Amino acid sequence: MAGLLWTIIVILFVLWLIGFVVHFGGGLIHLLLVIAVILIIVNLITGRSVT
Repeated sequence: MAGLLWTIIVILFVLWLIGFVVHFGGGLIHLLLVIAVILIIVNLITGRSVT
């Protein structure tokens, strides 16, 4: 599941870079990037369990 999450994050980041370079998508691209950052933070917080 974590591999799938990282794949989605990378895809969103690449789409954001493409949108940033060609100025396509505007706010939607930035919204997707914010979602990706939130997913990274949630994954880091919940992924570290003390055993």
